[in-house]
Amino acid sequence: MCLIIAVCSAFWEYRTGSRFRAYLPWEMFISSNAQTGAIQMAALKFFSYVILLNTVVPISLYISIEFIHFLQSKWIDWDMRMYYEPSNIQAQARTASLNEELGQIQYIFSDKTGTLTQNVMTFKKCSIRGKLYGDVGSDKSYVRQDSHFVWNDRNLIDAIEQNNDDDINHFFILLALCHTVMTEEMDGKITYQAQSPDENALVTAARAFGFEFMSRTQSSITGRFRNQVQTFDLLNILDFNNYRKRMSVIIQNQGKIILYCKGADSVIKQRLASSESDIMAVTDDHLHKVATEGLRTLCLAWKELNEGEYRKWAKQLKLATTSMQNREEQIDKLYEDIEKNMKLLGMTAIEDKLQDGVPECIEKLTRAQIKIWMLTGDKIETAENVGYSCRLLTNEMMIHKIDVDTEDEVANALERFRVDIEKMNRPQSYSLLITGSALLHALSDGLKLTFLELSTQCKAVICCRVTPLQKAQVVELIMKNQQVITLAIGDGANDVSMIQKAHIGVGISGQEGRQAVLASDYSIGQFRYLERLLLVHGRWSYIRISKFLRYFFYKNFAFTFCQFWFAFYCGFSAQTIFDPFFVTTYNIFFTTCPVLVLGVLDQDISANHSISRPHLYTAGQKDQYFNRKVFIECATHGLITSCIIFFFSYLCLCFTTLPSGTPVTDVQSFGFMVATILVIVVNTENAIEMWYWSGIYIFILFGTITLHFIFHFIMYSTALRLNLKINYAYVGVAQICLGNLTFWLTLILICAILILPAIAREFFRMRFMPNETDRARLIQKFCVRGKKNAVTPMDRELRQRTASVRSTSSGYAFSQEKGFGAMITSGTLRTKSTEKTHSS
Repeated sequence: MCLIIAVCSAFWEYRTGSRFRAYLPWEMFISSNAQTGAIQMAALKFFSYVILLNTVVPISLYISIEFIHFLQSKWIDWDMRMYYEPSNIQAQARTASLNEELGQIQYIFSDKTGTLTQNVMTFKKCSIRGKLYGDVGSDKSYVRQDSHFVWNDRNLIDAIEQNNDDDINHFFILLALCHTVMTEEMDGKITYQAQSPDENALVTAARAFGFEFMSRTQSSITGRFRNQVQTFDLLNILDFNNYRKRMSVIIQNQGKIILYCKGADSVIKQRLASSESDIMAVTDDHLHKVATEGLRTLCLAWKELNEGEYRKWAKQLKLATTSMQNREEQIDKLYEDIEKNMKLLGMTAIEDKLQDGVPECIEKLTRAQIKIWMLTGDKIETAENVGYSCRLLTNEMMIHKIDVDTEDEVANALERFRVDIEKMNRPQSYSLLITGSALLHALSDGLKLTFLELSTQCKAVICCRVTPLQKAQVVELIMKNQQVITLAIGDGANDVSMIQKAHIGVGISGQEGRQAVLASDYSIGQFRYLERLLLVHGRWSYIRISKFLRYFFYKNFAFTFCQFWFAFYCGFSAQTIFDPFFVTTYNIFFTTCPVLVLGVLDQDISANHSISRPHLYTAGQKDQYFNRKVFIECATHGLITSCIIFFFSYLCLCFTTLPSGTPVTDVQSFGFMVATILVIVVNTENAIEMWYWSGIYIFILFGTITLHFIFHFIMYSTALRLNLKINYAYVGVAQICLGNLTFWLTLILICAILILPAIAREFFRMRFMPNETDRARLIQKFCVRGKKNAVTPMDRELRQRTASVRSTSSGYAFSQEKGFGAMITSGTLRTKSTEKTHSS
């Protein structure tokens, strides 16, 4: 616009302005040459109109958006439907600038333990030297010391009471000693502070069976076994990490040095003595059996060490820990050397139940065309079973697994997967399960695009045994190549990198502290609240901010184009058609409040209807409400509005005279008429845009229009001029115009020309071309129940779960962070109330 005005100004100054310099003199620094002076004047007019027409994007736009963002975030904070009463946790928006992106999510990356599951572990079954316990139901429940622990198999209780099986003793002593749990005395009772819920469950179970861990120092562990207090010398803690997948302790008692080890079945198998193959085969069957139930498992082993052999190994370990080169590698090698030829004790099976509402939440998010990827540190079998339980996987899906270790094998597996997909007409019926070792190669430069192409065609993807770094790399791969809005959700410190990498991070306040919450943009108490966060608050926020921007640009284009048209009637002098006070207050008093209410309170359908119709969420994913096309339509609408208001007002006033015969053709009256009609039209357009008319909105809408008349009546009154002694050009304009019949007839005519077509357009669209939102609003308004569609394969896979053959491999339960062994043996961590605990 400024460029057009500058060009037109150059022609006008050259042909007309240069001849009237006696009346409209040029500045002293302007050349007297008509052609050169016209160009110089045009350049000055360009910058003058840059200042005058800056109302297209005023500063109030930024302030209004921030105000809307703030209140939208408060709706999340105040939503009691997302309040988790058991933990007294309220949903919290930790940022106010991402609310509308919650309505545009296309990928969700979720942790499993503590996010989809409760992270409250329960000891359910165990296998000791080939005999499975906990698999037999009984009318009598065994409860001891811990009222939360229930055991229904009397056979194990009888075996412990008989005290004639050393393997059972070693099994529970291992559970009581092989860990990094700290104790704390509260109300005369020992409580456990464990690094992970898995360890807490194992130590609690051992206590319930009569093998109680009581306290520890940096060099000893004390326990009460069969009502006898025993203290063991703690020689070493061979700590857990993501590569070892196991932990061990070396203790000494009554002259015997014993190594206890627990870890994943895959690594324990490799370190057993050859004589244990038969027992391992039986235990494998038990592992497979409990894995079908989705239980998390650990294998337990032990060995007695020769004192001379141990002293030699301990000396080497001491040298390795003080080495300045390759310290970690040397330590790991020594750990490997001593953790060999062990004797299998058995396995444990821990249940981690799904959180309430997780399957229903995932079902609705899937129907909203959101792809959900599970990124977990558990084994592929455990993740698969949980995937079925939470309806991320269904029986109609073709599940493809990639569990290989080399780059060539991964490339071959991906190529076979591509062939399978090409044979199927429905690639969305596939799901992909990939392990961390295979993902390491799949994310390499040579294979990551192939992996991206295939994985994005799948309906569900589960990445197992992945590290925190790999979680962040997967999120980054999708963000950089797919150009979609992503969300990551987790509850622990190992999810922080993923949460920070995604566009939006959601933290769950769970059992693993608040690291994820502190790193997140939004925090909730349970995974199921993600449904309401996205389908209600996210969707509403996106619609509101889109309609706000759409209307805001429309009203400002209409306002600015009026100035643009007036430039052709004022010799491009940068004179404003409006009163300067009106220019200042247009975006503050006369149009802002209704659009703010639209951006804060508007809603197409209620929250319950939004949740029950997840398919409406796709509008945000496709950016239907505000895009380049919508912006052009807003600008065009504003252009047409300004044309009709300006030129119709001009034509109506050209030949208007007062009863006294005085013509009403002054620029002040013209400007007041244009301003009044503009305020009424744009606010009425706002009312048409508004779906949810409340008492507050109606009051603000009519109050804004009334304020315009009151403001100008006072500003243009003669009393103000007399009292303040101000010679103001607009004094008396309001009284003259408002008392003129032509003014009111022109106002009614222009409003009818602009508003009636808008109403007719909306009526025609909703009557003959309704979209999904229109249908949903109609159903809500008239309580019409939508007809049930024919059952499709998609419906069946979301509603039905038929019997299926699942993987029978075991899951692996353990903390995914490095343990506290080094801190315990160095004395950094100490048990509270140790002496008092011993005396008890």
